Amino acid sequence: MTNRTEVAPGGAFAPLRRRVFAVLWIATVLGNVGSFMRDVASAWLVTDMSASPAAVATVQAAALLPVFILAMPAGVLSDILDRRRLLIVIQLGLACVSATLLVLSYAGLMTISSLIALTFLGGVGAALTAPSWQSIVPELVPRGELKSAVALNSLGINIARAVGPAAGGVLLAVFGAAATYGVDVASYIIVILALCWWRRPATAEDALDERFSGAFRAGLRYARSSRELHVVLLRAFFFFAFASAVWALLPLVARELLKGDAAYYGLLLGSVGAGAIGGALLLPGLRDRLSADGLVLAASVLTAAAGASLALAPPKWLAVPILLVMGGAWIVALTTLNATAQAILPNWVRGRALAVYLTVFNGAMAGGSLGWGLVAQVTGIQPALGIAAAGLVIVGFILHRVALPKGEADLTPSLHWPEPALAEPVANDRGPVLILIEYRIQQEDRTAFLHALNHLSTARRRDGAYAWGLTEDAADPDVLVEWFLVDSWAEHLRQHRRVSHADADVQQAARAFDRSEGGPKVRHLLTIPGKYP
Repeated sequence: MTNRTEVAPGGAFAPLRRRVFAVLWIATVLGNVGSFMRDVASAWLVTDMSASPAAVATVQAAALLPVFILAMPAGVLSDILDRRRLLIVIQLGLACVSATLLVLSYAGLMTISSLIALTFLGGVGAALTAPSWQSIVPELVPRGELKSAVALNSLGINIARAVGPAAGGVLLAVFGAAATYGVDVASYIIVILALCWWRRPATAEDALDERFSGAFRAGLRYARSSRELHVVLLRAFFFFAFASAVWALLPLVARELLKGDAAYYGLLLGSVGAGAIGGALLLPGLRDRLSADGLVLAASVLTAAAGASLALAPPKWLAVPILLVMGGAWIVALTTLNATAQAILPNWVRGRALAVYLTVFNGAMAGGSLGWGLVAQVTGIQPALGIAAAGLVIVGFILHRVALPKGEADLTPSLHWPEPALAEPVANDRGPVLILIEYRIQQEDRTAFLHALNHLSTARRRDGAYAWGLTEDAADPDVLVEWFLVDSWAEHLRQHRRVSHADADVQQAARAFDRSEGGPKVRHLLTIPGKYP
């Protein structure tokens, strides 16, 4: 059975009919155009100041490393703060970073150290922004259009990648780096105005709203317990770790191997973006013919072929179509993996789980950039590209056997758990809390029940339990007691809200084996505060 992705009923461009999505999408495209123009200026400036592959790769890594370090805290902030306001504040900070680059470049005071430091600060802003941008998508479109919206966001990024680098290269060659940074500042202003225009519905105060530390732990528990997310992370890490070689070494490929200038480097990046646009437009048709696993494998082979071709130092004109192909392959892999991650995540933890995905993505890109830069320093640019291409093909075929999840489960809250029976109100911060569920299971049903409970234990851990176990009554082996621990009473009440319809089905499959009168018996045991004699 293949894992095909359905297209939204209104078509691949249906989300653009929704006004808020369309306005924010256009503003984001313009903002990304400015960002790519800034990146071209920075990448070219560092080659002016140093021809060292390690220095060039360090600038690339400085932009990506903060996302690797800060993605999870950023995801927590995305889930517990107003995402619109958070995005506005961060965009203001990024505008200040680009304004500083403008001043230093105009005054002739730019150094490699200052460029790396400011690139790192820009990466911090990108790290804090990314989970929130991705998490607002389900707020702007219905679930049936979610995958189309994710694909459109990827398309928008690559429209910017096609226009930004080419325009940035021309602007850099004609007017210099300061003018290029100035356009980036203006692009942030456009994004800020669009976010100020969006009137996001306010959320009511809730006694069960999460705090940072608890939300952080809950996000890590979810990521540790979600087997479907593990598969996506595994596939993403190995693809991006090897594919990052072309991105990390492309400035040197343009300058050293192909003997191009800043405008030519911008043209090459624009070719990647143009190829990505083509890939995004072809993707709905490709999904009808290939599974998600087939799409990622094809993207791996084509990306590897592009890297190997560049290693042969082709004529300057031939590098353009090579990177067109790579751009198409890149967007197919990126969109497929991203859409799969979005489809398997419930809303309550979306920002945090996407942050884990972005941590893996950017960690692979940052580590790959540094690693391939060092490999190129030792072996040369061409051998490094060849090694990366061979590795990408090998891991592509190996991991093709680890199937991506379909993402078809109903993850909306089922709200089917009854309110706990209480003798008196319980303080929200009291805990830990031990929950006991007693089943009566006949011996002939025990194996099937344990199999069902294995799936249920995963759901318990994902939704808030930090420990889980199963015991049997020594006096009556038919009596099995499932137990799990949560941090506090408030966290258990949140657990009630988090259980999805898909989890409810898993729970019902386990309960079907119970032979107790009135169903399984549930008890909630509270830790007694204080010291004991």
